[in-house]
Amino acid sequence: MKVLVVYYSLYGHIHRMAEAVAEGAREVVGAEVVLRRVQETLPHDVLEKMGAVEAQRSMAHIPICTVEELAEADAVIFGSPTRFGNMCGQMRQFLDATGGLWVKGSLIGKVGSVFASSNTQHGGQESTILTFHATLLHHGMVIVGLPYAFQGQMRTDEITGGSPYGASTIAGVQGERLPTENELAAARYQGKHVATIAYKLVMAR
Repeated sequence: MKVLVVYYSLYGHIHRMAEAVAEGAREVVGAEVVLRRVQETLPHDVLEKMGAVEAQRSMAHIPICTVEELAEADAVIFGSPTRFGNMCGQMRQFLDATGGLWVKGSLIGKVGSVFASSNTQHGGQESTILTFHATLLHHGMVIVGLPYAFQGQMRTDEITGGSPYGASTIAGVQGERLPTENELAAARYQGKHVATIAYKLVMAR
């Protein structure tokens, strides 16, 4: 049973969340977990001006995902930062190249899930995940979120990401805030939850 974690991260916040998602998925017996990132589309000089070069280098060891790898997985967990309440352009470009998979119905019945980030507490984490779901539904995927069994999403003693739609983190206006332990715990829970459901579906075939 293969779980594919595919993400885009500019400053490393989603990268850290992706690692936590993968950690959780690996807790499920029989799960082969693969971490992949989508292709960067911004030129190097723009990344330099944005102060993102160092973060990009730290993620360079993660292979670039191909659309064919989506079809090879039993579950795909996507991670994207928020851009105006929606997924980032890099992820959108990657998904727009999956038309061939759609024609063949290659992703029908596979488990799909999403985690996200935004700069501010109300910067669009939930809308990013929900609008992302539309693409997964067009592919016929079985959508899995973050159930309230993970009670960390109901905390009121600290500012935290996370909703029934999926794990999320708040990066801060300057990207200065790293994922908290509660946010990472949500990501690990989601990874394990998705892998558990995927395993059940595989065994039921």
